[in-house]
Amino acid sequence: MEETASQGAERPVLGVGMVGYAFMGAAHSQAWRTAPHVFDLPLQPAMAVLCGRDAAAVGAAARRLGWAATDTDWHALIKRDDVQLVDVCTPGDLHAEVAIAALEAGKHVLCEKPLANTLAEAEAMAAAAARAASRGVRSMTGFNYRRVPAVALARKLVADGRIGRIRHVRASYLQDWLVDASFPLTWRLQRERAGSGALGDLGAHIVDLAQYLTGELIAGVSAVTATFVGERPLPEAAGEAPRSGPVTVDDAAVFTARLDSGALASFEATRFATGRKNQLRIELNGDGGSLAFDLERLNELQFCDRSGDPSEEGFRRILVTEPGHPYLSGWWPPGHVLGWEHTFTHQVRDLVTAIATGTDPAPSFQDGLQVQRVLAAVGQSAANGSGWTPVPTN
Repeated sequence: MEETASQGAERPVLGVGMVGYAFMGAAHSQAWRTAPHVFDLPLQPAMAVLCGRDAAAVGAAARRLGWAATDTDWHALIKRDDVQLVDVCTPGDLHAEVAIAALEAGKHVLCEKPLANTLAEAEAMAAAAARAASRGVRSMTGFNYRRVPAVALARKLVADGRIGRIRHVRASYLQDWLVDASFPLTWRLQRERAGSGALGDLGAHIVDLAQYLTGELIAGVSAVTATFVGERPLPEAAGEAPRSGPVTVDDAAVFTARLDSGALASFEATRFATGRKNQLRIELNGDGGSLAFDLERLNELQFCDRSGDPSEEGFRRILVTEPGHPYLSGWWPPGHVLGWEHTFTHQVRDLVTAIATGTDPAPSFQDGLQVQRVLAAVGQSAANGSGWTPVPTN
């Protein structure tokens, strides 16, 4: 570890400024701290400044999370000479404004998913990213589940033709944190802050995984959404009478889809699946085999290969912890499993490497835009009761 730190001190420094410090900010902070101690990075990340509106709160967060300085104005953060990369971990209503300003200022950008609150904002962000890329400025959308080693291995098996021509994709992301109707009205339940509910928060992940794993785009959708609890309590100030406010996003979304190849797909995203804390599951069926991944068994991939004896055909478990598996070279001996937080560390590794080598990181803002197009089509189909809704690709 001491040797790695010494080597890192001789490498060019990549100063990082982060906007936002709550749930995602904490996850990203751990990744920025950890990545240079696990992987042999070509640049040395420096956690330069953390930004938030509340000076006292952001100061406490910076001390806890390991940031060198703080600011309460993201415009000032972008102007700092010690910041070369801006990490956007705010609610969705600030993604476009912060990311576009950072790119125009020549700063690399990592932006959490979904890319934006609206399709128009996502289009503007992708356009800004394309302009910046011509000047050597890089951008990435933070779909961390691409960085699960088992998911990355699944992508390789599909790309290598191991499951043949894909016929079906079925994906679900189930949580239960809104089942209690007395749960308070947070920003995630307000359209002006979050853009959408379970659709953007959870559905964005499984849409991205479906397109990433298959290497195909979703061509069209047919959707329904529901808001099960229309009003929720507002946070109470001292001495104030209880009040409530409207929930303006979806609680659940269900939709069918076709991929470019004609393969059929189904998706479900909900925050009302009682007993499911954070279950993401995706399965691909091809004419040569199948793959299945369940986030609750994060280090495992289920694989069915039709090339063997038909009498022995069926799913088998691959424990994805071998040194030759994606991302595992920097970690522990085989069988010593990894956790959810490691996906963000892998994300940092890939982004820093892309910046150092002058290549475009993935998923790009264009990838994030394509997911946003699917979400917009789902919203349109559900709102209009219009059934089949095509998804544009350019």
